[in-house]
Amino acid sequence: MSDPLRVSAPAAAANPAQGAYRWYVLVLAALTHTLVVGMPMMSLPVLFEEIGTDLSLNLVQIGYVWGASSLLGVAMSLTGGVIGDRIGARRMLVIACLFAGVTGATRAFANDYASLTATVLVAGLFPMAAPMNVHKTCGVWFSGKRLGMANGVVSAGMALGFLLGSLISATFLSPLLGGWRNVLLFYAALAVIVGVLWIFTRPGPDGDGRASAQGDRPSLRDSMLQVGRLRNVWLLAVAMFGIGGAIQGSLGYLPLYLRNEGWEPSTADSALASFHFASLLFTVPFTLLSDRMGVRRPLLLASALMLLIGFGVLSFVQGIVVWLAVIFAGITRDGYMATMMTLIIELRGVGPALAGTATGLIMAISRIGSVVAPPLGNGLEAVGPGVPFLFWAALALVGLLALTAVREERGPAVVSGP
Repeated sequence: MSDPLRVSAPAAAANPAQGAYRWYVLVLAALTHTLVVGMPMMSLPVLFEEIGTDLSLNLVQIGYVWGASSLLGVAMSLTGGVIGDRIGARRMLVIACLFAGVTGATRAFANDYASLTATVLVAGLFPMAAPMNVHKTCGVWFSGKRLGMANGVVSAGMALGFLLGSLISATFLSPLLGGWRNVLLFYAALAVIVGVLWIFTRPGPDGDGRASAQGDRPSLRDSMLQVGRLRNVWLLAVAMFGIGGAIQGSLGYLPLYLRNEGWEPSTADSALASFHFASLLFTVPFTLLSDRMGVRRPLLLASALMLLIGFGVLSFVQGIVVWLAVIFAGITRDGYMATMMTLIIELRGVGPALAGTATGLIMAISRIGSVVAPPLGNGLEAVGPGVPFLFWAALALVGLLALTAVREERGPAVVSGP
């Protein structure tokens, strides 16, 4: 059996127009991360002060709302990847973007804690189908050393979305558009526009990575069984549980923490934005370095260690050191995600054909961490304002330990039934 990571390269070489078209697909994939996932997601932490005042929410309620944004994403991370393997990444991205826009708009009509939690819960469902299918798209259109680069570009798109969402949502868009409700409606409209662009995008050179293009198409059950047998997949899932939970909790709490410490709102938002700005600057160089080194795990370990140290330091530092800790933690954040996605696609037994299923399983478990980490950490604020960061640093340590047990094994995907 040939290596499925190489499938798209001959097809692109045989068709120069298609080879050039993949750069358009890459840009659209990056914009999907920016406009459909990154900006809407990271707008909430900086809008929480305005939302909390409007709806009379306390800090723990805000933690539950922030955690609720990831709850249904647990299911969609898993099913979205599996469905993407069945119908193709492009079709799944059309569905994800259009429904992300529709459900995201419902948050703007919340009038109390219960309705906000419910609408945020539903709105978190479809955006989580995008990341694994975006990275699957990279596996379809790019191969070899270019795969890491492509994953780096789309992860930079996510970092750009996080940066812009945290930087402009509260301080620029809210005054401009007339409040937090209209900001959320604006992001919903952007998601629908991106979905329409995917409708008119050409299929990939191997049919968007549908399993049938690689041989016999396994059933949904068989796909899950094949991926579920892989030890490395479960170790990476635990790693993402710890790292993802630490990031979700820390970033949701940081603006509120700094405001309570006496920082001006715009300065507190800028501190959060600096995390994403550092990530944006280093994402592509980080992934290019992993391509040049030819290995992924050592860089993932270094990234997890930097996140652990940065979040841990935030628990007791003040002033300029806060900025340094935030930037230090942020340098490899999206580079970590890009390298992780590349490693998953390259794993023995996965490949582009089962990339959606494997990534979906890992991301589903990661989203569980993102659900429980914010309210648990925010609840520790009563012990001390900096204590939540220690809790999230401990979660990052769990992720680091799981990564140390991963074996970087590459090989062809398994696409037949068990």
